[in-house]
This record gives sequence, structure tokens and C-alpha cells, in this order.
Amino acid sequence: MTIEKKTTLKRARNPMPASVEAVLNEHGLMAAYRTRPPYQQNDYLGWISRAKREATRQKRVDQMLAELRDGTKYMNMAWSGGRS
Repeated sequence: MTIEKKTTLKRARNPMPASVEAVLNEHGLMAAYRTRPPYQQNDYLGWISRAKREATRQKRVDQMLAELRDGTKYMNMAWSGGRS
């Protein structure tokens, strides 16, 4: 079950595909995903959903998982919000 948070996003909100929700839960990274700012959550979902090929979609999911696990990157850019 997905719980929607109130957000201040100005752009369209991307829905979370069941496959992405499943992989986040499977890898124990849903909490890490939920602690990211709403724009990052939305960007990850849109980026993954826009992939035309399954191989590209999987590569993007893998990158998101690695970034959530590490906590120091967002879309392959340095991000310090995950570490104190």
C-alpha cells in the first residue's frame, strides 16, 4: 500500500509503478526513497518511466537503487542531503 504525502511540487506528479515499488521494498530501500525530497522522488519515477527499452529502464532502476543505498548522489550528481 502506497501512502501519498502532501507535496509542493509545481509539475505533474509521476505515479509509482508497481514494479518500482516492489523493487524498493525487495531491496529494503523504500524508507531511503521516502526520505528524499518530493522533487527527487518524482524525478526518479519520471526518468524510469520515460525509458523506451526494458534494458534502459532496468539500468535506471539499478542506478536509483545504488544512489539510495549510498545516499550521496542524486541522478549521478553529488547530493549531501542524505548524510549528516
